[in-house]
Amino acid sequence: MLKNIGKFIFMIELGLKYIGIFEKTFFNQCISLKPAYKKLSIDRQNYANAVLEFLNIEVKVIGTIPTKDKILYAMNHRSLLDILVMENIFSAHNKSGTWIAKQELFDSWLYGKFFRASGCMSVDLNNGKGLLKFFKKMKNTLAKVDDFNVYIFPEGERNKELCVKEFQSGAEKIAKANQLDMVPVFIDDTLETVFQNAPYKETKVVKVYVGDIIKDMSLEEGYKELMKKSSKSWCVS
Repeated sequence: MLKNIGKFIFMIELGLKYIGIFEKTFFNQCISLKPAYKKLSIDRQNYANAVLEFLNIEVKVIGTIPTKDKILYAMNHRSLLDILVMENIFSAHNKSGTWIAKQELFDSWLYGKFFRASGCMSVDLNNGKGLLKFFKKMKNTLAKVDDFNVYIFPEGERNKELCVKEFQSGAEKIAKANQLDMVPVFIDDTLETVFQNAPYKETKVVKVYVGDIIKDMSLEEGYKELMKKSSKSWCVS
């Protein structure tokens, strides 16, 4: 019990500190988009790395993160740790970009301010005007920021089953509309359980498989191919 309370207190207190750090960049009109997104990405990564260090979790990457930018990275989503694990990887490879998340996360009393101030982009899937606004913002950002990347959970929500849910169409639409390459990323662990048992006395290693840039197939097909190569314990229909 105390173990769980301790990690939540640490994450919340650190999160409040970083909201203040984010806001210094987010609300600074003297900073242009490219250095702003770079700074916000570094600050998100520093937050993620501090939490993973506190929880004693190490990330092992199998595969290669492309050196080029303007890539849409698509990954599975089971836990709040997913974002922290991926930010740790992006930190090690000097990547900057933004997370795409549903509007309700930005409206949340718990997570909303963190998501808004840290440079993430919201999309309201049930609002035509909201979708149009999102695609305009994405196009404008990519036109001005040449080292930009996009991070998304294509299943659209947390999936705690062993089988992959049908991908929503949004991820591929974003990639095609903005001429982004797509790279599948498979986090080979049940991170909701990993988080529940943290912090660890002995370092817990989380394996993350990174696929090649997808060619001649859909994002969902490429993602399932990566899963088949990486693990036998997951269901791939």
